[in-house]
Amino acid sequence: MGMQEFGVRTKQHTEFVNLDAEVQRAVDASGVKEGVVHVFVPHTTAGVTINENADPDVVADIENVLNRLVPWQANYAHCEGNAAAHVKASMMGFSAAILIRDGRLALGTWQSIYFCEFDGPRSRKVWVQILQ
Repeated sequence: MGMQEFGVRTKQHTEFVNLDAEVQRAVDASGVKEGVVHVFVPHTTAGVTINENADPDVVADIENVLNRLVPWQANYAHCEGNAAAHVKASMMGFSAAILIRDGRLALGTWQSIYFCEFDGPRSRKVWVQILQ
């Protein structure tokens, strides 16, 4: 299967964007019924994670903890002013693998795939590779 790409436009400095629908569209277009979809974010100040989708407070809690652990203003050596975004993205990771079962994303009941923006607002890319 070829790699697919879609865009994500963020509106805030830090933002978690649900990718479930876009990734499912890629799976649908592939025709794969059983396999794995690999989601990759080709940016150094954004990441991807899988977490709860039912309670928006979970995403807010993740953001709050990351901000406490990695404050935007600190004694960073990186001169561009976005060192915290690089650290947070590395903590979240840049890829996720999700099983495909019966042509659907095999996520848990409360799980969703989130694009994690840490240096927005920006126009970003997400790459998807589907393996059978």
